[in-house]
Amino acid sequence: MRNRSIWDCLIVGGGPAGLGVAIALREIGVTRMTILEREEVGASFLRWPREMRLITPSFPTNSVGMLDLNSIAIGTSPGFSLQTEHPTGRQYAAYLQALSDHFELPVQNGVSVEKVEVDDDIFHLQTSAGLLRARSVIWAAGEFQYPRINTFPGAELCIHNSQVVSWAKLAGRERIVIGGYESGLDAAIQLATSGTKVRVLDRSAHWQSEASDPSVTISPFTHDRLRQSQKTSSIELIDNYQVARVDRGAWQYRVKSTEGKILKSGSVPILATGFEGSVRLVRDRFEFREDGFPILTAEDESTVSPGLFLAGPLVRHDQHVFCFIYKFRQRFAVVAKAIGQRLALDTAALENYRRWGMFLDDLSCCGQECVC
Repeated sequence: MRNRSIWDCLIVGGGPAGLGVAIALREIGVTRMTILEREEVGASFLRWPREMRLITPSFPTNSVGMLDLNSIAIGTSPGFSLQTEHPTGRQYAAYLQALSDHFELPVQNGVSVEKVEVDDDIFHLQTSAGLLRARSVIWAAGEFQYPRINTFPGAELCIHNSQVVSWAKLAGRERIVIGGYESGLDAAIQLATSGTKVRVLDRSAHWQSEASDPSVTISPFTHDRLRQSQKTSSIELIDNYQVARVDRGAWQYRVKSTEGKILKSGSVPILATGFEGSVRLVRDRFEFREDGFPILTAEDESTVSPGLFLAGPLVRHDQHVFCFIYKFRQRFAVVAKAIGQRLALDTAALENYRRWGMFLDDLSCCGQECVC
């Protein structure tokens, strides 16, 4: 008989990855599980700047056999329930909370995980609510709340885009944005909308990429908005600009490149330098690739701590990037199937995920094109 004080599965994180994989586990009858959320369901989305929206469009397409790109559960659609194509963070958090309520997911809000240890194949999680033990752990704590801010000397003088409550409050005469991928261009577009002159600095010129994978190039949604903003000459895109340091003088900030170029601004520069991700909190439980992402098995499991799975935007397999919701949701059933089989459960219900395009278990066929 199983020890009832040991959970079959603990899920860390109450965002789209944590809730989505929990719904998949419910499909196959996993009941001895709980979701640990440090704040509240959808907390990362609630932290988004008010003007920020999902760049992937939502459409209520379930009736024709396709799933809304931003959906995390079969039969649900943010586009339908929210009646908007590009939800704001607050709107998407409302969708996640509605799913949590509808599926009666066992979410424990306000519980932070402080340490993860393993003893005799049982995970011991030291949390703010006490010690919890489980046979499997799914790490789905996301990345938005863990910004990459120490990228060069003087970065602490800037403000990271994830720390902005509203771009309207930062509007002024001019700004420098460091980083030219989606978050950097979104910041520039939002500031330009308020009449701010913006210079975007990027070392790679993401806006010129000819790649077909949206994980490494700019989305059509952003390209459209960028072209509209550039009509007013409010945004200047500066490529091949590798920032070496930022200094603050009496009246202005100085952004110096590795080649010695200096740009000046009277306003605090914006950092759009991405995110470290929450996996750093359990670094000792993973091996890491040269690019800093965790090494995973074909079941998205740690190679050094069997039973510890990763779900969400930090999942990587070879060159395949699963950073969008419609990408990483394809791995929910993969993780659920692995856990279900170890619990001797019937996992046939997960075939529904395959029919709806949410189950990608053959990594050999997940090239840049077919994943997207």
